Amino acid sequence: MKAELIKYVKAVDEFNNTIKIKIWQLPESSEDKPHRYKYSLVYIVEDVRVIGYDNAEGKGDHRHYESTEKPYSFKSIERLLDDFYKDMEHYKGGKHES
Repeated sequence: MKAELIKYVKAVDEFNNTIKIKIWQLPESSEDKPHRYKYSLVYIVEDVRVIGYDNAEGKGDHRHYESTEKPYSFKSIERLLDDFYKDMEHYKGGKHES
C-alpha cells in the first residue's frame, strides 16, 4: 500500500503570498513518523519560505519560522493546521519573531 494524499492546498493569500499544504497518510508507522503522517506546510513570501512545518526523512517533526528551526510536537492533523495558520497570522501581523 502506498502513501495516500489526504490534503492538498495551493493558495494565494490577500498579500499575494503562497500557501502550500501537503499531507499524506502512510500505510505504517516508522521511527520518525510514529503518527503515520508525512506532511509539508509552507508559507512563502517573495519567493522565500518564512514558515514551514514538515517531517522530512530522518529529521522528525519540526517547524521553521523565518531562519529558526525547532522540533515540533505533533498532536494531530487538526492541531498541525491550526498551529500553521496561527503562525501565518502572527507573521502577517508584523510580529516576525516566534
